[in-house]
Amino acid sequence: MPVTHDRPRVFLGGSIDMGNAPDWQKGMIEALAADDVVILNPRRPDWNPKWRPEADEPEFRRQVEWELGALESADVIVLYFSPGSQSPISLLEMGLHARGGKLIVLCPPGYWRKGNVDITGARYGVEQVSSLPELMAAVKRRVATLGKR
Repeated sequence: MPVTHDRPRVFLGGSIDMGNAPDWQKGMIEALAADDVVILNPRRPDWNPKWRPEADEPEFRRQVEWELGALESADVIVLYFSPGSQSPISLLEMGLHARGGKLIVLCPPGYWRKGNVDITGARYGVEQVSSLPELMAAVKRRVATLGKR
């Protein structure tokens, strides 16, 4: 991933749960279709649940390394913690980037660690919203601000 780039980069992190969480990323991609952005979407239609989540598993390693690079290169990191999911990797990503000023988080009631997300977000000044439409609007505002720099 390049460190510098000419278009805002938006990482769509959050609940995927091996493909079992709702595909909220699809709606976000549609909402950003008219914007001049690069979408970094970790959801893979070809994900194989038989890949071991271990460092020596080539496809698993490739995915994790891609995600780490994409997060670092992103201008905006969107995290949606879906109710009913656990999303441990999203929690890890929030912890890694809570202080960076890039995060926009949606964590509705029903997410099992909502208190942790809310308290951490408040402590580090993370922008939090309360619905998917608000999330889309917040991302569009942030992208518009980045486009003007």
